[in-house]
Amino acid sequence: MLKLKTLLPVVGAVALASISIALFAQGRGAAPPPPPTPAVLQNYAPVTAERLKNPEAGNWLMIRRTYDGWGYSPLDQITPANVARLKPVWSFATGEPKVHEAAPLINNGVMFVSTPNNQVIAIDAKSGNVLWRYRRPRPTGANVPHDTSRGVALLGDRVYFAAGEAVLVALDAKTGREVWTTTVADNKSGYYISLAPLIADGKVMVGASGGEYGIRGFVAAFDAQSGKEQWRTFTIPAPGEPGSETWPKGDQWKNGGGSVWVTGNYDSATNISYWGVGNGGPWMGDQRPGDNLYTSSTMAIDVATGAIKGHYQYHQNDSWDWDEVSPPILVDFQRNGRTVKGLIDVARDGYLWFIDRSVVGRDGRLKFVEGKPFVTQNVFKKLDPETGKPEIDQDHKPGTGKHAEFCPGLHGGKNWPPIAFSPKTRMIYVPANNNICGSSTGTMVAYVAGRAYTGVQMGGAPSPAGANHFGEVQAWNVDTGQRVWTHEYATSPNWGAMLATAGGLVFTGGTNDRKIHAFDAASGKVLWEFPTSSGILAPPTSFSIDGKQYLAVLSGWGGDSRGMQATLNGMFPGQYPEVPEGGSVWVFAVE
Repeated sequence: MLKLKTLLPVVGAVALASISIALFAQGRGAAPPPPPTPAVLQNYAPVTAERLKNPEAGNWLMIRRTYDGWGYSPLDQITPANVARLKPVWSFATGEPKVHEAAPLINNGVMFVSTPNNQVIAIDAKSGNVLWRYRRPRPTGANVPHDTSRGVALLGDRVYFAAGEAVLVALDAKTGREVWTTTVADNKSGYYISLAPLIADGKVMVGASGGEYGIRGFVAAFDAQSGKEQWRTFTIPAPGEPGSETWPKGDQWKNGGGSVWVTGNYDSATNISYWGVGNGGPWMGDQRPGDNLYTSSTMAIDVATGAIKGHYQYHQNDSWDWDEVSPPILVDFQRNGRTVKGLIDVARDGYLWFIDRSVVGRDGRLKFVEGKPFVTQNVFKKLDPETGKPEIDQDHKPGTGKHAEFCPGLHGGKNWPPIAFSPKTRMIYVPANNNICGSSTGTMVAYVAGRAYTGVQMGGAPSPAGANHFGEVQAWNVDTGQRVWTHEYATSPNWGAMLATAGGLVFTGGTNDRKIHAFDAASGKVLWEFPTSSGILAPPTSFSIDGKQYLAVLSGWGGDSRGMQATLNGMFPGQYPEVPEGGSVWVFAVE
């Protein structure tokens, strides 16, 4: 307005009218022309089903790169000989606090990351320039207690994202515009989503978080083109369905829990996906007598139909909050001179499990091969050699009005951050927390939709005698079932997801010193460390552009890692101060 008044003495009425019309057209009529599309988006390569099955070495097209969940890069330019020369190429603040847990995906130079508070960002992976940014406003009153995102999924020219309030979104990969949205579940009843979608067989699959609110967990599949629901498989069976006999009679199954917190893995040869299932509701097992299938289990689900093709329950009638958050990785390993088409799960209950996925018993149970503790564990007395079912020490099992201490504690021997497997070393690499115990006392609780349905008072417990550390990185040979090396973090827990590479390295964060670390994959020697702006829980990924290998990771501490840090600081005041938060993306290369 001031500018127009200044112009009045020097412009005529016709000129002024022209200016007014132009301003009206710009403000109310035709939009300004869009900026030119960056070359990296002009050259965007559609992600086909075949590319997902056989991704190029230089791309990272899904959260663990391959359907088997290995978290392994075949790139080998970065080696033990040159890893010390890794330097930051660029970093980028996401603009969001809270915990960042997403793996950066890269397709031909375009990086996709997701953050808390419903944000997806496309970035030029070489320069760090933002290509587009999508934000989905969260509805007033939405309940998302674990406000995080563990990543996105790619297919064709679309990016698939699960919003925290249980809404599935398809975005145009070149513009970030919404193509379609589908409500997955009723957020007001306690359902929300924290995982990345899994894409297979033309379907987009997601699972439901919210077991602490008495939901009935599920995995659901949607058509990738239209967003129309194809099937929904519940983790808690209804009366008359297989497994329902493991629940009390009545309606308790309707609020039985069984959250699905982490994206499943997939066997493209059989079209079967494998999902980890959380604990039951309420938390105390004596309030829901029975084994409580399919809680604390792996479920094998037919992607075509949603039919349950098998399961393995790691412990029955959970009373310790040991959700089996992680899906098992698919690895064929050697046992007794034969090759086993295997599943390997490093569980929250503190045990390492080897399962035969090719053998399903008449009761639907996958075949047990071996199980052994990987951290201090005082709940299981022993495992049945045929079934793997643990014999429970009742002194370490809490109940309603019954206090009990147990190891590992509520966060488990390994929480959600995934392991990695290297086919070169034949080892899995495990982010473990040892010597952190807990305690619980159960209380009676009634189900009310949208309210906490746990019925527990939680506390700490003394560490085992002689304990001098908590966080560990462990390496286990999958063919011998033996531990090869362990790295101990003297003053930190470990919440770091793992990356293994063909260059003979293992990368991970997870520590309260904010560092990303590189280990020699064979020996466990620390070869390189770099402090980022916050702590790192997210899985590192690796990619190449113009023949050069890069390392990418999201930094951003918070959530359960902050809770464990507070627990340790209560035990050892002043020794475990809080870690700064704030999300950012970091990309490194050898200079």
